[in-house]
Amino acid sequence: MMSTDKVIRVGVLGFGGLGQAAARVLEPKIEMKWVAVADRKGYAYNEMGLDGDACIAACRDKGSVGYVRPYGTLASNSIQELLAKANTDGYFLALPNLPNTFMADVARMFIQSGWRGVLVDALKRTSAVEQLLQLRGELQAVGITYMTGCGATPGLLTAAAALAAQSYAEIHSVKITFGVGIANWEAYRATIREDIAHLPGYNVEKARAMSDAEVEMLLDKTNGILALENMEHADDIILELAGICPRDRVSVGGVVDTRNPKKPLSTHVKVAGRTFEGKISTHTFTLGDETSMAANVCGPAFGYLKAGIALHRRGIYGLFTAAEVMPQFVK
Repeated sequence: MMSTDKVIRVGVLGFGGLGQAAARVLEPKIEMKWVAVADRKGYAYNEMGLDGDACIAACRDKGSVGYVRPYGTLASNSIQELLAKANTDGYFLALPNLPNTFMADVARMFIQSGWRGVLVDALKRTSAVEQLLQLRGELQAVGITYMTGCGATPGLLTAAAALAAQSYAEIHSVKITFGVGIANWEAYRATIREDIAHLPGYNVEKARAMSDAEVEMLLDKTNGILALENMEHADDIILELAGICPRDRVSVGGVVDTRNPKKPLSTHVKVAGRTFEGKISTHTFTLGDETSMAANVCGPAFGYLKAGIALHRRGIYGLFTAAEVMPQFVK
């Protein structure tokens, strides 16, 4: 049930690198309280708030937040059991979309559970967002406000592109280029596998089936670098749905360095178009190199969660994208 006070009770589903970063982002917030978390083997819930250090230590040392005492529970159906127990306003789905139908399956789980509130994901694949679009009516019917593609890209950069597009009468191209640096790929195993799925000769199924040793072998061959071009990235469908431009005018690519925390290149979006005076120009929005991938994903995700809460409290349910609703700053 949605709380009526000002503090938003938040759950995080998935507790790998991104989920753990989300916990750290939430720690200093005064408008949000992190109360629930689930991974593959268990969950933890405390209505007074969870301890990030304790949850991260349990996951690192024992393999699951289910070992956190006294609030953890080991469970094979951790998400379902947490949903039945936890009193939350919203969830950040920090889950790997492997296989490509997984996020839509999670959405169906929420629909069937009777839970009402706000869901936010950081989905990256166009086809995954298309699956969620098919659930728009069901989400609306059960009182769920779902914000999709609300990380860095799609998300922060998509919203920036939608804003930049207002200067033009016609959009010629939207080009998103990202640089990601992480010190240890194992901290973001699922994210790296999703990136590998975009490489020539790979797909989601093949990347998902790779063992850690096989991933290591691939990264050894590339010196830890993943160079990605013309990715199937949900920025295209999100900008098309927002009426900015056809999806074939949107391109996404970048470089991921899995062995160095420093970004290999700056992350930016370039929006080129024609103004009403007939002038051709380009807007460029660049993220600071000092901001990490985790900061640029989790920050916007919770900003969109706050925006989703505002919609939900007004009785507005269904599926929304990063370009339809702007995130709100979370204190």
